[in-house]
Amino acid sequence: MHFPGWGTCRTLLNSDPEYAKNENSPAEGRHPLAEVGRAVARKRIRKVKIAGLATPRVLGAVLAFLLLPYLAAAQAEAAKKVTWKSVEFAIVHFNDQPPNSWNIYHSEKKGILLVRLWKRYMLVKIADEEVYDIDPQKITVHGDSAEWSYADIPDKPIEIVEWKERNIGSMQRVTFRFGKNGHVLELQIPLGLNREPMY
Repeated sequence: MHFPGWGTCRTLLNSDPEYAKNENSPAEGRHPLAEVGRAVARKRIRKVKIAGLATPRVLGAVLAFLLLPYLAAAQAEAAKKVTWKSVEFAIVHFNDQPPNSWNIYHSEKKGILLVRLWKRYMLVKIADEEVYDIDPQKITVHGDSAEWSYADIPDKPIEIVEWKERNIGSMQRVTFRFGKNGHVLELQIPLGLNREPMY
């Protein structure tokens, strides 16, 4: 059966360059939805690659940068000198005898004392049962008070044995020995009305 004008329509379709290009070129003959899917996939792959750049090293550097102001503030606070005040009514015994020259200072932190025994300074941490030798050159004395920074504390405490704590009446008594066969130091610190340490 022959339709009028059929040959003419077919000729016009085949002679259209765009038609020929779409019909013969495999690259351009793909479905539009497939092309959209491939574009979305390429974007996802690109995002995955970018996320892969966030290695632990990079994250650590970013975290350190964010914490830098806080670390700097903490270091500045530690380096700041603290005012230590004399403990009133305290008692010191060195080998069961009162030394000729001594003093005990306290700060706002309870359980930490700065003890002067002649020209020697020691930081006593009662809760930790630790004693540190403190460089006298880093301590500034003003009458009954002293200035010293926690940043100047040594890395390791000195050797202490036979640590003992006991409350006697209104006093907290702390005794310890310097080394195995060393001297014995006794500190008596006033207690509060509630029988709890004041310093």
